Order: sequence, then C-alpha cells, then structure tokens
Amino acid sequence: MKGLAVILAAGITLAGPVWADFQPVREEASFRALVEGAELTRFAVRLQVLPEGLISGRGFGQTVGGVWEWRDGYFCRTLEWGSGGDPYNCQLVLRNGDRLRFISDQGRGDRADFRVR
Repeated sequence: MKGLAVILAAGITLAGPVWADFQPVREEASFRALVEGAELTRFAVRLQVLPEGLISGRGFGQTVGGVWEWRDGYFCRTLEWGSGGDPYNCQLVLRNGDRLRFISDQGRGDRADFRVR
C-alpha cells in the first residue's frame, strides 16, 4: 500500500533532469489527443484518463479512480485507491515521444513518467 502511495501521490523519479528532451503540453486538445483511447503505464500501474473527466485503472493490485480537468494549462486531478487517496493537484504535463511526465504542484513538485500505450 505504501508503494502505491509513493508512485501515485508523489510520483518520484530520481534519474535524469526534469526537462531533458521533454516538451510542455499546454493545450487541453493536445493532451486529450495524446491520452484518448490509450493506457498510461509505469511499473505496476495502468491508468486511463477518460474524456468524460474520469481516471480509471489499477496500481499495485488495487483499483484506482479519480476525476480530472484541464485548468489554465495544467492537468488537475484527484485520485483514490484502497483506503487512501491523493488530494486535488494541478500538474504540468511534458511529452517526449510516447512518454508523458506529470510534475505536481504546477511543475514545482515531484514527477511521474508514464508510457502511452
């Protein structure tokens, strides 16, 4: 359970510079085009960001759900899993090929990288 909290809430990735070869995704339409019909994956986590503003998936064997919106150039969301969750947070989204990097606190916090499949 603690592992899921670290991956989903903090999303810490220790290797490499935050921006290396990544470009910001600033427009909601661009973000939607990247995630529509796709699955976002990383170690033991598989999520879908659905067009109707929902997040659905699994992480470390637990059901993950949440809601999202695009606000002022940021991906803003809440997450719930098991008996825990992650409060509302707006994240900067960066793209490098088939990878999306989400950086919490409008680009000033921890980051999590996902492959788009």
